[in-house]
Amino acid sequence: MMDRQMIVWDFLLDYYFRAETTGWERLPDSASMLIGIHSGTWLTMDAWTFCFDWYRHFRGRRVLHGTAHDALMAMPGIGTYFRNLSVIPAKRESIGAAFDAGHDVIIWPGGEVDAMRSWRKRHTVVLGGRKGFIRQAIRSGVPIVPVATCGGSDTVFVLSEGRKLAKMLGLKKLLRSDMAPLVLGFPFGLTLEAFPMHIPLPAKIRTEILDPVDIDNDPDRANDTVYVDQKYKEIEDRIQEGVNRLAKKRRGWFFG
Repeated sequence: MMDRQMIVWDFLLDYYFRAETTGWERLPDSASMLIGIHSGTWLTMDAWTFCFDWYRHFRGRRVLHGTAHDALMAMPGIGTYFRNLSVIPAKRESIGAAFDAGHDVIIWPGGEVDAMRSWRKRHTVVLGGRKGFIRQAIRSGVPIVPVATCGGSDTVFVLSEGRKLAKMLGLKKLLRSDMAPLVLGFPFGLTLEAFPMHIPLPAKIRTEILDPVDIDNDPDRANDTVYVDQKYKEIEDRIQEGVNRLAKKRRGWFFG
C-alpha cells in the first residue's frame, strides 16, 4: 500500500514539508527500537514524514512499524488505514511480535501528552515518564535508537492543551484521551480539536537519527528500577540535545 501512496508522499516530503532526515548511517544492522517525539495533535506529520522517508530510503529492505494510540487504531477508516501501513498498537504483544519477525519499531512514549503539547513547549522533549519501552527492549534484546525531530509543532499551533476541558467533556471515557487542545490552524482557525479538524500547514520538518543507546540484555535488568531510570534519562537527554541542535537551524515557522 505504501508503494501506491509514494507519488503523493514524494511531493509532501520534498515540496510541502521539505523533510530532511539525517543519521541513517547510525542505524544498527539488526532490528532496533526507535524512540522519538511527535507533534501536531492528531495529525503528527513529523511521525508520518519519518515513516514514509524510511520506506523511501529502504524500499522494503527494512520494515518499520509505527505505533499508535488505541483510540486512533479503533477509529473507523483511520484504524484500517493504519493497519494497512503496518502500524501496530503500542502494546507489548504487538511490539514483541514485530521484533521476533526481525522488523524495526518506532515508539513515541509520550503519546498524546507529547503530540498535543503546547506550542510554547515545541522544543521540549516529552516522553511522559513512560519507561515500559526500556523493559521491552531488554526483553526483546534490541538496541534503542533515539530520534530527534523539529518542525512538526508548526503544522498547527496548540494554544492550550485542554486537560481540564477534556475531563469536563468526559473524553477519557469516549476517546481514551486526557486532552482537548485548543488550536489555531487551517481551515477553521481557532478550534477545539477533540478529533482531527485541521489541514497541516507546510512547515519544514527536520529529523535526525541519533547514536544507539546500549541496553543490557540481562532479563533481570527489566526489574531494576535504578537501571531503567538511568536509561530513560539518558535517552531523554539525547533526544533533547538533538532537538536543540535542530531548533537552532530554524529560520521561521514556514521556511524552517
